[in-house]
Amino acid sequence: MKLLVLTLLVASAFCAATADPVDDGIQWIKDLQKRAQEDPAGLAKELRESPMAAIVNWEERNLTTRVGAAELPIVAAHGMGDSCFNSGMKSITADLAKHLGVYGVCVPTGDNFLSDTINGFLMNMDKSVDVFAKKIQADPNLKGGFNAIGFSQGNSLIRGYIQKYNDPPVNTFISVHGTVMGVAGFPQCNPGSGGICKGLAGLLGDLAYNSFVQGILFQADYFREAGDVNSTGYLTHSQIADWNNEGATPNSEYNKNFAKTNKFVMVKAEGDTMVFPNDGEWWGQYSDGTYTTKLQMKDTRLYKEDLFGLRTADEAGKIHFESTTGNHLQFTEEQLLGWADKYL
Repeated sequence: MKLLVLTLLVASAFCAATADPVDDGIQWIKDLQKRAQEDPAGLAKELRESPMAAIVNWEERNLTTRVGAAELPIVAAHGMGDSCFNSGMKSITADLAKHLGVYGVCVPTGDNFLSDTINGFLMNMDKSVDVFAKKIQADPNLKGGFNAIGFSQGNSLIRGYIQKYNDPPVNTFISVHGTVMGVAGFPQCNPGSGGICKGLAGLLGDLAYNSFVQGILFQADYFREAGDVNSTGYLTHSQIADWNNEGATPNSEYNKNFAKTNKFVMVKAEGDTMVFPNDGEWWGQYSDGTYTTKLQMKDTRLYKEDLFGLRTADEAGKIHFESTTGNHLQFTEEQLLGWADKYL
């Protein structure tokens, strides 16, 4: 499968000193762009069926509106390989809206199933946020503000919207197994285990931190490789570094906009094999330069120096933590509706 070609390239690099995974990785991205033009249906199918995909599997329930329903509408954002036009995202959005007695919408970054699926890979993170914001601002039902729930990569969209726009504002943000803090490893390949997974993370960092890749590949934009976070490439080109205000020219608007949201509900999957480290789902990360030491939210530089407003939000009582015991996007109806009842 072509989506696993980078893994194979890294494996070959350990065996053949002449291999150049970075150049091959750039060519792989170019090939994906070409396929998106020539065979969008085939590429969308491959993306959806790949081990990287984070699909919400949800059949619509016969729910009733709870007593004391929410006042604000709800916006949903999907994970990579998924689409707002898929039955699972349609159903879970409709069920949440019905349960809360409000208007609900899944906001895509494409105008149909094919483009929405492909854009989750081949539209970079900043541009995706801009498209997401434009669609939100064009919806009259959302003009008074809304609550937001993201699944997997969809949480990067919502985080970006909050920091770059937040107009209309997000009142409560529920992040289900989210990539909000970035990731430090390839899905299903824990860099903390050493070996090829650690090597793959390092090579992906080499590939990611340049203007070409950052301008195309969504996943590269939130890749935060522990060994590269002080490099010129990361600090100059990385979109997640910009959002974190890690570079030399912080953007104070990010802090102001982050402060407009009243609740951040962070849901971690204890058995997650997609997001490394899964502590990132609770605003944690690996200690810089290591895959063995994990930092909790309050121990990170981003929190201590309040680079984008995380410490301010926490000290105001806005950060809340929940967890599930299973793997990525494994949660029950009781859990989902429980979060909705408790926080919305």
